[in-house]
Amino acid sequence: MSNDSKTSKAMARLIKNVTVHTLWIYVLAILARGATYPYQVKKKIKEMFHFNPPTVTLYTVMYRLEKEGLIRKAENGSYEITEDGKAALKKASDTLRNLSETLDHI
Repeated sequence: MSNDSKTSKAMARLIKNVTVHTLWIYVLAILARGATYPYQVKKKIKEMFHFNPPTVTLYTVMYRLEKEGLIRKAENGSYEITEDGKAALKKASDTLRNLSETLDHI
């Protein structure tokens, strides 16, 4: 990606905003498929969504999600999504779907 044009810079900002800045959505999506460990969450994000979130950022996001009650830590150290987390994921998915549909019709 060239950084010479405004479009390229704008696209780079968009990619960062829909990946790193909304990492919580990806974490919930991974955990909606089953309980797992943080290092596996990172691996699965890379495999499924094709970006590699910074490790510290991922752990910070998971800490905040746990604090908000959207995920919980099991006794074995794995994490699972809560019912509130499932509702938040659904709302985020609906929001992104509606945005995409609106943009498609411009």
